Amino acid sequence: MDAVFHNLLLGFQVALAPKMLAYGFIGCLVGTLVGVLPGIGPVGAVSLLLPVTFGLDPTGALILMAGIYYGAMYGGSTTSILMRIPGEAASVMTCLDGYAMARQGRAGAALGISAFGSYIAGTAGVIGLMLVAPPLARFALRFGPPESFALLALALVALGYMNSGSTAKALAMMIAGLMLGMIGIDPITGYYRFTFGISALADGIGIVPVAVGLFGVAEVLASAAQATPPDVIRAPKLRDLFPSRAEWRASAAPIGRGTVLGFLIGVLPGPGHIISTFVSYAVERKMSKRPERFGHGAIEGVAGPESANNAATCGALIPMLSLGLPSSPTIAVIIAGLMIHGLTPGPLLAREHPDLFWGFIASMYIGNVMLLIMNLPLVGLFVNVLRVPYGILYPIILMFCVLGVYADNHSVVDVGIMIVMGVAGYALRAFGFEPAPVIVGVVLAPMVELAFRQSLTLSGGDYAIFVTRPIAAVLLAAAAIVLASAAISGIRGATRAGTARAPVEEPHA
Repeated sequence: MDAVFHNLLLGFQVALAPKMLAYGFIGCLVGTLVGVLPGIGPVGAVSLLLPVTFGLDPTGALILMAGIYYGAMYGGSTTSILMRIPGEAASVMTCLDGYAMARQGRAGAALGISAFGSYIAGTAGVIGLMLVAPPLARFALRFGPPESFALLALALVALGYMNSGSTAKALAMMIAGLMLGMIGIDPITGYYRFTFGISALADGIGIVPVAVGLFGVAEVLASAAQATPPDVIRAPKLRDLFPSRAEWRASAAPIGRGTVLGFLIGVLPGPGHIISTFVSYAVERKMSKRPERFGHGAIEGVAGPESANNAATCGALIPMLSLGLPSSPTIAVIIAGLMIHGLTPGPLLAREHPDLFWGFIASMYIGNVMLLIMNLPLVGLFVNVLRVPYGILYPIILMFCVLGVYADNHSVVDVGIMIVMGVAGYALRAFGFEPAPVIVGVVLAPMVELAFRQSLTLSGGDYAIFVTRPIAAVLLAAAAIVLASAAISGIRGATRAGTARAPVEEPHA
C-alpha cells in the first residue's frame, strides 16, 4: 500500500504541472460539449482530435484523450434532463426521470445530483482503478464467447423482469430492439441482411438515431399534440438549483449501488457505460418501495444511472492499462493514440513508464474536480433554457436532433431513421409502451448474436459448451432462476386477481 501512495504522489507531481492541467481542462471542456450535443459521442470526438495529439508528449496526449472520454459522460445528462434528448447513448435512462423532474420545476436538482453523483462515482472509480485493476483484469480475461453470451442473456432477462410496468410489454419492446439490431452485414458470413438494397444500412441501425428519435423527436411530437401548451417553467431560485436534504437521502444509496455496478460492468468487454445505466435503473426501480414514481420524476432514477455511467468509464480503462485490451471503441482509439507515440498499453506500462501511468491516474482525480467546478455554476444557466417559449424551443430541439444524428455518420439515412423512430416513439407512448427497452435490444443484439455463433463455432455446433464452462453455466442458471421467479410471480398475481373477482357466496340459512 505504501508503494501505491508513493506512486500516486509521483502521479500528482506530473499531473499538476501547468501544461498537464491545461491538457486536462481542454479535454474535459471538449468532452462536456460533446456530451451536450446529441450524436457526436466520445468516439467521434477522440477520433477527430487524434491528429492534434501527434505533437504532444505521450502523457499529455493520454490526459487530453481521457478527458474527452469521461467529460462526455458528464455532459450527456444535460440535454437528457432539459430536453429529453440523450446527449450520449449512455444518457438514455436519465431522460425518463430527469426530464420529468425538469417539467416539475426541479431541473436544477436533477442536474445537481447528476453532477455530484458523477463526481462521486468517478472518484470512487479512479480509486478502484488504482487498487483493483490487476485482479479484475485477470478475471475479465476468463470471459470467452460462451461467458459473454451467458452474461448478455442474463442481462436481457433481468432487465425485462425488473421493469415496474408490464413485463410482457417490456420484453416485446426488447425483442423489437433485437430485431432492429439484426439489420446489417452478417458478422460471420458477411452477407447483407434486411437492408432492402440500402447500402447505408450495411453497418446496421445506429444507436444514436434510434435513441434521439424515440426520445427527442417523440417528445416534440407529444408536446405539439397537446391541446394546451405545457406550463412555462418559472425562474429558479438559488435554493432550487441544488437537491434538497430529502433528495440527497434518497440518492445516497442509488449513487453507491450505481458506482459499484458501473465499475464492475465497465471492466467487461462491450458498451459497459450503456449497459450499466440500464442495469442500475432497473435495480433502483425494483428495490424502491414506490416503483410507480419512476418515470415521473424519481431522483433515484437520475442518481443511479448517472453514477453507473461514470464509474463504468473508469472500469473500462482497467483492461487497457493492465492488459492492453480495448473494452469499447473509444478505448480502442485511445490505445491507437498511445501506439502512435510508441507506447504499448499492458502489464509493462506501469513498470516502464511510471510517470505516464500514475500521472494519468492522478489526472483523473483532478479531472473529476474540474468537471464538477465547470458544471455546477452552469446549472442555473441550463435551467433557464426551459423558459424559452416552446414555439422557439422545439424547432431548436429538432435542429439539434437532425445535426447531431447527421454528424454521427454523415448519413441522410440516419436522419430518416430518426424521424421514423420519432413517430414510432410517439405511437408507443400513446399505447403505454416504454421505448427504453428498444435501446437495450439495439445495443445488445450484435453482441448476443456474435457471442452465440462464436461459441458454437468453437464447440463445432455442440450446445453443451454453455453448460460445461463454469462461469457460463452459473450465469445461465441465474437467468433461468430469474425467468422462473417472473413466471411464479405472474401466476400468483393472476391467482390473486381471480380470487378477488370471484363472487362471495352467501351462507345458507
